[in-house]
Amino acid sequence: MEVVWREKSCTSEQVRAALAARHAMKESTARTMLKRLEDKGYVRHRVEGRTNVYEGIEAPQSVAASAVRQIIDRFCGGSVEQLLVGMVANDVVDERELERLAQRIARRKKGAK
Repeated sequence: MEVVWREKSCTSEQVRAALAARHAMKESTARTMLKRLEDKGYVRHRVEGRTNVYEGIEAPQSVAASAVRQIIDRFCGGSVEQLLVGMVANDVVDERELERLAQRIARRKKGAK
């Protein structure tokens, strides 16, 4: 997804080439990955000649939020609080981030009233 988001639109060969330094793969592997991302609704393709050109459907933040929701449902019984308490307890979130989150929550509560 990183490559698709960065390039705006790309082919499976472009994805393979962009990832080659970190992870060597065949173009067929890149095509399979892109097909799976398309099946999940993250990318779509158009055909140019005989080549599929892929582009992202969802913004990175939307995809991240969806992935976190899956984690919450799978590992935390659907409890956002359980996830956040675990993140605080394991020092995933530092004091400054906690303060910013508290401010955002307070602003959200004021706006909801």
